[in-house]
Order: sequence, then C-alpha cells, then structure tokens
Amino acid sequence: MLVIGDEILSGRTRDENICEVADVCTQGGIDLREVRIVADVEDDIIAAVNALRARYTYVFTTGGIGPTHDDITADAIAKAFDVELPYNDEARAMIEKRYGDKALSPSSLRMARIPLGASLITNSVSAAPGFCMENVFVMAGVPIIMRAMLANIAPTLKGGRVVAARTIKVGVGESTIAKGLGAIQNQYPEVKIGSYPLMGKKPVYTEVVLRSSMLEMLDEATQKVQTLVDETHLIHGVIIN
Repeated sequence: MLVIGDEILSGRTRDENICEVADVCTQGGIDLREVRIVADVEDDIIAAVNALRARYTYVFTTGGIGPTHDDITADAIAKAFDVELPYNDEARAMIEKRYGDKALSPSSLRMARIPLGASLITNSVSAAPGFCMENVFVMAGVPIIMRAMLANIAPTLKGGRVVAARTIKVGVGESTIAKGLGAIQNQYPEVKIGSYPLMGKKPVYTEVVLRSSMLEMLDEATQKVQTLVDETHLIHGVIIN
C-alpha cells in the first residue's frame, strides 16, 4: 500500500485508510506486506509505485486524486507507466452527471484525467472515479470515498486461504513468557505468533495473537501457548476471569 500526502507526514491528518485496506486484504486471504508513506513529490511517487508494482501482486494507493494543484497522483502514475494522461470521457460523464455541466470547472475536470489504458473505479460518494492501471489501484485519500472505492474493487481481488486468528490473554509481562513463546514459534513456523503488551490494563498485561491459514497447526500451537500461559499464571498466582 502506498499512502500519498504531505498532510499525513506532517501529522495534520491521521490516516484511517491503512486499517481499512488491511482488513479487506485479511478477509480476502491477501497478505498486506508493506505500507509506504510518501510526500506530494512526483518523483517520489513514481519511484515508489514502480518499486512496489514490480514486487507485489497488488498495489493500493490512496490520496492525491482531487481537484487541486497538489493532487498529482494521476500525473505520477501516468509517468510511472509511461502513458499519456488524457481526459477520460466516461470519467467526465460521471462527474457531469453528479454536478451538472455548468459546475465543470478546470479544477473539477482535473479529476477526469485518467492514464491511458486504465479502467475506472466507481465512486458512489462524490462521483469522481479512481482507476486501476495493471496491478495498481488508485483511490482517494478521503476515508469515506476510499472505502466506497475499496468496496467496488474487493470482489475482483484474488486471494489465498483466509488467515484465522486466536488471542490469548496473559496476566504477566511479555518478557516472562518470551522464551517459551520462542520455543513454540520454532515448532510451528506455519503459525505467526505475536506478543503485544497492554500497559496499564491490569490484570491483563499482554495479549498473544496466533495467526495462520492452517487451522490444525493453529489449534495445536494455540493449545501449547495456552498451556504455557496457564503454567506461568500458576507460578505467579495470576487469575484472569
């Protein structure tokens, strides 16, 4: 995933889109492997898009496809793929249908510029579409619009086996169970085991999350972690209801 925008890097805007994309990917059996955040700098966007699209099956970008001068994502994508960026008749019709031809200003028409060869991603919220160029899905940065676009493309994505998760609550600090968890992880490389401290939330100090698409292995590893935790609680006199 590539998040584009000075406002994210400056701290002015808190990104909400990463979690949305991650959730859709997880539900579809797709591993979200990397998230990059880049400024509104054309060369940086081009470099990031070209690096990511060569490495991953899908790339999702958010931000920079609005009507203002700093919305340069479409320009960068066109240059990354070395194609022209003409006004797209279908995109223009979508915007015109929503706002009327009298509302079509040079600024609003910027949102109808689509790289040659791209397909449109419809936008039920504000009409101006996103687009897909090969394996790169270009979506808006505004969360409500991004979610609408994401909902439209989600059924088209090809995923693998859906990953299931198990969570175990632990009433001691994670360092207390670190050695035992490491040993279980070595036994079950097909299962990802993560330890997440919860500061200030007694009596639960830690949550251990196990994730895998192999349910039998997941259940075996979960049982071993639960046994480790139960034994640790017994030693330290911890009770979790």
